[in-house]
Amino acid sequence: MNLRDLVDITKLPNHIAVIMDGNGRWAKQKGLMRVIGHENGTKAVRETVEACAELGVKHLTLYAFSTENWNRPKLEVQTLMKLLVKSLKKEIKTLQDNKIKLTAIGSLKDLPKKAFEELKYVQEKTKDNEHMTLTLALSYGSREEIVNVVKELSVKVKNNIISSESIDESIINKHLYTQNLPDVDLLIRTSGEQRISNFLLWQIAYAELYFTDIFWPDFKKEHLIEAIKNYQNRERRFGKTSEQLT
Repeated sequence: MNLRDLVDITKLPNHIAVIMDGNGRWAKQKGLMRVIGHENGTKAVRETVEACAELGVKHLTLYAFSTENWNRPKLEVQTLMKLLVKSLKKEIKTLQDNKIKLTAIGSLKDLPKKAFEELKYVQEKTKDNEHMTLTLALSYGSREEIVNVVKELSVKVKNNIISSESIDESIINKHLYTQNLPDVDLLIRTSGEQRISNFLLWQIAYAELYFTDIFWPDFKKEHLIEAIKNYQNRERRFGKTSEQLT
């Protein structure tokens, strides 16, 4: 069945963000090494990306690796970086076939050279695709992002490039990693945890939050559909009353 028949395509979230959580616990439950969970998590990435492309979602952002994740065991970090390179090489055809543009946000300079170069290669290859934008948050931390914005604006004020009085939300948006992306409409987190974990704190100000107990490796297209249906049943008021909306 066409996925577009399962949801109201006139009320699709424009930007979906996903905290892909539970790879390690999925593996632990099965008596496997944590890295096996990460390897199986790539299948869920493929399903989610393909489903969003089929539905017509314009922006999908995946929390792939946080700034705090560098503190994990060395073997796990190395495996995650190798998986990143392997996945980018493997999925470039899928991105091209579905006209998906790949972008990335975060402290990308901290990535291993091979991972950084492969990321840049795929970004360059897909830069003209316009059907959907897939953004990977890599070595990403929202507080670090906001601190960087404050530093940049402080320098500009000091050098009289802008005035402090001119700083508003639009100016801040233009200095974020996500300056070319719209605000998040729907934030999904898997694995049963109900927290944000330093992810897109500014950009999710009015996002609808959806938490599921499903571990990320088990997340399928039908689970994405459930999240979108849940989103479509909510009333987004943006500070207004229900009466004002109607």
